[in-house]
Amino acid sequence: MDLRQLSPTLAVSPQILPEDVPALAEAGFKVLVNNRPDDEVTPDIDHDAMAQAAADAGMSYHYLPFHPGQITPQLIADFAKATAGQGAVIAYCRSGNRSTVLWALNQAGKMSEDEIVQSADKAGYDISGVRPLISSLASRKG
Repeated sequence: MDLRQLSPTLAVSPQILPEDVPALAEAGFKVLVNNRPDDEVTPDIDHDAMAQAAADAGMSYHYLPFHPGQITPQLIADFAKATAGQGAVIAYCRSGNRSTVLWALNQAGKMSEDEIVQSADKAGYDISGVRPLISSLASRKG
């Protein structure tokens, strides 16, 4: 697994396998967020398989498929709800980038744009392409 910490309570990762989930639970993660749509994966790692793995490991599970280029206010809000106050969270997609983008959009207005972009960059993700959206969301919150 390639876990990349974005905040004290949220890490992102490329694709996670069902057999990885018990180790994540043992490491203290309480919530598993799957941002990878089922049409990108095989049945052995689809949302049903991952939901079962999370349940078996005693973790909460949220399936929030993020199709590239299809960011919606509802998806952003659902990600915020799934990652708020439930303990350590691991979110994943194909590379971890979409999960990072959702985190970044939720930080708009809470952290500076520079801090958000730098945190993502430190984790290995270039989210500069969504900086205008971060700015727009921050201005609506402020």
